[in-house]
Formats: sequence, C-alpha cells, structure tokens
Amino acid sequence: MFIFAEDLAKPGFEGAKFVCSPPVRRPKDAPVLWRSLANNTLQVVSTDHCPFWYEGGINGRLPGKELGRASFDKIPNGMPGIEDRMAVMWHHGVNGGRLTPNRFVEITSTNPAKIFGLYPQKGTLSVGADADILLWDPNHEHTISAATHHMNTDYNVYEGMTVRGWPTQVLLRGELIVDGERWLGQAGNGRFLRRRPFAEVL
Repeated sequence: MFIFAEDLAKPGFEGAKFVCSPPVRRPKDAPVLWRSLANNTLQVVSTDHCPFWYEGGINGRLPGKELGRASFDKIPNGMPGIEDRMAVMWHHGVNGGRLTPNRFVEITSTNPAKIFGLYPQKGTLSVGADADILLWDPNHEHTISAATHHMNTDYNVYEGMTVRGWPTQVLLRGELIVDGERWLGQAGNGRFLRRRPFAEVL
C-alpha cells in the first residue's frame, strides 16, 4: 500500500531492499486494499518484519541482501517494517481520510487480539483487561530514517517519508516502558499468555 513493484526496479542493487513475501504490489492494487480495510474484508494490518542488512550482514554473522547480487533468486526474502507500521498506517489511513481512528485501533490492536485468542485480556481498554496502552500524538511529525530507527538493520524501506502521528509513550500492564525515545522496560518482565484454543475468527 506504500511500497510498490516499481521499487524493485530501482537503480543498481537498490531494488533488493524490497524483495519480500508476499511480494509488493502495483499502485493500482492499493485502492482495493484500502477499501477492503475500511469495509472489514481485511481485518488486520501486520508486518512479517523479516529484515536483512543491505550491506555486509549483521556483524558478519548473518548474510545480508548482498547474497543475491549475482542472482535474483538468492536475495534473502524479507524487509524491516515493524517500528514504522503504525505511524505509516495512521498517516496514510487516518490523515488520508481512508480510515477512522476507531478503525485504525481495530486493525492494529483489537482484531489481532481476537484472532490470536487473547481478547479481551488484550486489545481493549476495559475493566479486567491488561492495561497495555499506546499513547499517540496525532500532530507529531517524524521523518523516517535508518539513521534514527531502532530496528537492527542498515536501511529503511520508508527512508525519507515524513509522517504526522507518532507514539509518545507505551504502557505494559499499566507500567510505563517507553517514554519518548527512552526504553524503560526490563528483560524478563514478560508473562505467559494462555490463549483460547478455538479463537474467534472474524
């Protein structure tokens, strides 16, 4: 919806950054995807988030996209996206008039929790639910860049894109774990989540 098949044809080896599964689509497919999100044909927006480094791999331990320089079918399949997913969706969806704020919450939080059998412990703000809360500044402008992101990769497929709307704080079970750019959480603070075996499918 934001990256298209044309990006695969970028000069030199740049197109390798956009090799992923499912493959990126053509611009003419985007309106259909937006309509499907709005009318509940599609219930979630997610990312596989399978990043490979563009140059040199990860500290020489894991090969990067350069594996495919001689042959397209050897390019590691995947790209980064999880850090910017919500901001890009808000900017183009809500600010773009394609989604309501409520629908944004449904496709990024409530519906995934239902599909994974975690609702209503997760995915809702209600009595008895975990207080997992993302505070959002709809007016904050941010320019996406590999120079400032927190993902363990040396490129960003949204490089240079300016979005309006950005997370400011994250609470996990009511405890502040992200404050602006500061990580306050602690390793080992996770909990096992028991899921319903036959989760509701939307």
